[in-house]
Amino acid sequence: MALLGADYLQRNAEHVNALNVFPVPDGDTGTNMNLTMSSGVRELRSKPSSSIGKATEAMSKGLLMGARGNSGVILSQLFGGFSKSLAGLDEAGTAQLAAALQNGVDLAYKAVVKPVEGTILTVAKEAAKHAVQYARRTNDVADLMREVHQKAYEVLQRTPDLLPVLKQVGVVDSGGQGLVFIYEGFVRSLLELDGHMDSSAMPSEAAPPEEVAVPTIAPAIRVQERISAQSRLSTEAIEFLYDMEFFINRKLSGKAGVFFNESAYKRALGKDGDSILVITEDDIIKVHVHTRKPGDVLNLSLPYGELTDIHILNMREQHRDLLEHEQDDSSVADFSAAELLAGQNVQGIPPGQVFEWAPYGIIAVAIGEGIANIFLENDVDTVLSGGQTMNPSTEDFVKAIEALSAEHIYLLPNNGNIILAAEQAAELSERSVTVIPTRTIPQGLAAVLAFKEEETVERNSAWMKNAAEQVLSGQVTRAVRDTAIEGVDIRQGHYIGIKEKTIVVSDESLESACQTLIVSMLESGGDLLTILTGVDAEAAGTASLCEWIGEHYPELELEVQKGGQPLYPYVFALE
Repeated sequence: MALLGADYLQRNAEHVNALNVFPVPDGDTGTNMNLTMSSGVRELRSKPSSSIGKATEAMSKGLLMGARGNSGVILSQLFGGFSKSLAGLDEAGTAQLAAALQNGVDLAYKAVVKPVEGTILTVAKEAAKHAVQYARRTNDVADLMREVHQKAYEVLQRTPDLLPVLKQVGVVDSGGQGLVFIYEGFVRSLLELDGHMDSSAMPSEAAPPEEVAVPTIAPAIRVQERISAQSRLSTEAIEFLYDMEFFINRKLSGKAGVFFNESAYKRALGKDGDSILVITEDDIIKVHVHTRKPGDVLNLSLPYGELTDIHILNMREQHRDLLEHEQDDSSVADFSAAELLAGQNVQGIPPGQVFEWAPYGIIAVAIGEGIANIFLENDVDTVLSGGQTMNPSTEDFVKAIEALSAEHIYLLPNNGNIILAAEQAAELSERSVTVIPTRTIPQGLAAVLAFKEEETVERNSAWMKNAAEQVLSGQVTRAVRDTAIEGVDIRQGHYIGIKEKTIVVSDESLESACQTLIVSMLESGGDLLTILTGVDAEAAGTASLCEWIGEHYPELELEVQKGGQPLYPYVFALE
C-alpha cells in the first residue's frame, strides 16, 4: 500500500510542483513530498515486516529522517502519528486505521507553529474525521480507504475558498494534491489485493479508469497551459527567502548546553521567520523554517546539540529559475504573496519592514529543567544551564546574545558567581545589553515577572532590579565538610539552610533544617512563600513540610513548583 502510494506521488510530482504557491511560490512541493516518501519507502524495504505496527514504524522513521520542506515535514508527522497509533499491532481493522489517521492529523497540527487552513492539513483533517465516522459502518479496509480518498479529493477542491492566494492564482493546494495522490495509490493497492483491478492495466497518468470508483485527480481549477502558478507571484514578495531544514542531535550536546523547551524555541524562530515546524523524537529534533537570517537560526540551535543534515535553499533563486522558463504574458497580473494572502494591496512597504526584531529579549541562567521551564514560560527567550558548581562562561553569554533577535537584551545571572561573566559579556558584545545583577533563582523569577514589554529600557531595568531586591531567598543543601561559620556548628552530610548569603542552620534532618530556615526567613514577615523542589526532594517530605507551614503560618500563601535543581532539595522565595 505504501509502495504504490509513493509511486503515484512520484509519477505526479511535477504536477504538484506546478501548483505550489503557498507558503512561497518556489515550485518544489511535489519534489519535497516525493523525496520524503522515497526515504520512508527505503527504510520500509530495509526492515520488511508482516506486522503493521513494525512496518509503519519503519516507514515513519524513514519519513522523519528524510523529510524535506514544509509539506514533507507535515507528511512525516501524518505518518508518525499514524504509526504511533498502530504500535504493537500485527493487524488493524477499519476502526484502528481511522483512529490512526486522526492521530496523525493531531500530531501534524501540533508540529506546525501557525497551522493554515486550505492546505494539506485541512485535507488530512477532514479526511480523517470522515474516516472515524465511516469506520462505524464498514469492516472493509479497502472501502474505508476509498471513502478517505474521496473525502480528501472533495476537500481539496474547496481549498481555494479557504486560502485566498490559491483562488487568486487559480489552483488547489499543492500539498493537499500530493496527499490525494498518495491516498489514491493506497486505494489502488487495496483494490488490487482484493482482486478488483489488474495493476498491469493501470494508466500512467493520474486519471483512473471509469470502472474503478476512484475520483479523477485533476485540480478543480486548472492552471493555464503556458503560465505556471508561480509566474503570477512576485519574486521579491518572498520575505523569508532562505528555506532551512536540519536535525539537532541532543546526545552530542555539551554540559553547558541550553535546556530545550520546544515552545520557547519555536517562539525564538518566529521572531524572524515563518513556516516553522519543530519535531522532537527521542534525542533527535527535526527543524524546518523559512528565515532571512540562516546564520541566526544555526547559532540559536547550536547550544542544543550537534547540527546534522543541514539544507539551506534560496527560494527567491528557485522562483527566478522557474520564471526563466515561462513565456512573458503582460495580461497576467503580478501579484505579491502578501497582497494575495491579506486580500489587499500592501505594495510600497519594503519587505524588511514587514517584520522587525523583538524590542526586548531575556537570557537567564538556571539549573534544573523545571526551573528552566518556569523561566521560559514567563517570557525568557534563552536559558543557559548553570549554577553554583557549573557556571556559564563569558563566551556562553556572548553566543546567546548574538543568537537572540532582539533590540535590547537583559541578562539574569541568578548567581553571585556568574554576575561578572555576564557583565563582561555585555561589554564585549556590540549589542544593547543590560545585566540585572540577580544573585539567586528567586530574584531572577521576581525580575522576570516585573518586566513589561511596553515600557522603556530604563524603566524596565529599574523595576526588575527593584523586584529582585524585594525577594528574600533561601535554600537547603548538604554540607561537604565539618566546619563552624558565624556560630553555626556544621557537620559533613548535614543539611544546611542558607538565607541569602548567611547559613542559619545545620541539621541532620532535612525537614528540620527547612523549618528552621523558614522561621528565620519569616522573622520580618511575608505574604507569599514559593517552594521549588529539587531532584532530591521526596513527595512525602514536601507534603509534610507544607502541612507544617499551614499549621504554623495559616495566613501565609504557599505555592509549590517542581524545580528539578540538583544539590538543593529545596529553594525558597519569600515575598
